[in-house]
This record gives sequence, C-alpha cells and structure tokens, in this order.
Amino acid sequence: MAMSEVFAVYGAAGCGRSLMPIAAEQLKRVASDSQIVFIDDALVDNAVVNGHVAMNYDSFKSLKEEHKFVLVAIANSKIRQQLVDKLEHDSISLWTVQGSTTLIMDSTNIDQGAALSPFVTIASNVTIGKCFHANLYSYVEHDCVIGDYVTFAPRVSCNGNIHIHDHAYIGAGAVIKQGTPAKPLVIGKGAIIGMGAVVTKDVPAGAVVVGNPARPLIK
Repeated sequence: MAMSEVFAVYGAAGCGRSLMPIAAEQLKRVASDSQIVFIDDALVDNAVVNGHVAMNYDSFKSLKEEHKFVLVAIANSKIRQQLVDKLEHDSISLWTVQGSTTLIMDSTNIDQGAALSPFVTIASNVTIGKCFHANLYSYVEHDCVIGDYVTFAPRVSCNGNIHIHDHAYIGAGAVIKQGTPAKPLVIGKGAIIGMGAVVTKDVPAGAVVVGNPARPLIK
C-alpha cells in the first residue's frame, strides 16, 4: 500500500515563495506525486499563491494524509523556532529542502528542517543545527560548526573553522575570516552581521557589526 504523504512550505511571503519552486522540484527529482501546499495563517483558506494552494495551519493538520512534512520558510529565526515547536508538538515532521545545484561534501551533518537554496555549498566535516537557512550562492567551508536557526542571506562566505551560535543572522555578501582548529572564529548567539561586512575577529552574542573590517554598529 502506498504511503500517504503531504508536503508544505510554511510561509507564503517572499522567503516561502522563493523556496516553493525548489521544494516542488525536489519532489519531482524523487518521483513523488505527493501534494505540496503553502501554510499561511494570514491568508484566506484555499487561496492560490504562485499556482499552489495555501491554507491555514489547522486546515493542514486536518488533511487526511497520514504523513506530513513541513519546511518552515520564515526569515525571522525566533518565529521560525516558534513554528517548529508547534509542529513538533503536533508530531509533524520537519522537511529539509535543497536545490539540485546544492553541493554537500563528505562527513557533513545537517539537522532537520534546512532550506538550502540553489548554488549553496557545504564543505567537508561541517556540523549544522536545526532549521538552517542558506540563501543563493552562500557557502560554508570545512570544519565549521553552526547552531540552530541560523540564517545566511545570499552570497555569504563562511570560511573554515568558524563556530556560529544559535539564531545568528549573516547579511548578504558578508565574509567571515577563517579561524584555526585551535582557535575557531566565533559568532555569538543572536549576533547580526551586516550586509557586506568583513568579519576578522569574534563577534559577541547579540552584537550587531557592520563594515570592513566589521565593527559594532553605533546607534
């Protein structure tokens, strides 16, 4: 008897609409004819977004399919975690989505719920936590450790031996200097790296840094 499955992208705003074609193409690659929908509690139920049905969370939960898989496509990492907590409470599985041009090398461990856009590269001996978002053309080099709910905007250059803690946000085009095995460069929990910043030293938890070289933002 065939397995009864349904897949969803949670969020029909810009992030979700960008990831939906990648998700749909992934299902085609594995020859799945399962239904794929948006979940978005802000829309009228059964709205159509870019050719895909959108429904609220309660409607998705009530679908008859036995196995449900969800990619949380919300850029805000704290909201992403709240939605993941809800899904896990309801025993709904997290779904990892990656583009056909995504490259993942040897001895790499990526936790559930990742969104890996086209032309992303994850190099060897990398460990990545839950619900990582890596946008177009970003890369993670060898021997990096990345926590939960970390977000990379497009074209982030994360060089080797870097540790990035939970909920950090790395802006578009940012470059993070390579650390060493004895002294990895550390991006603290919840830190924000500005667009185009060049990070040459550790960034404390919660800090916002910008510029080249990256320095704390002066408000």
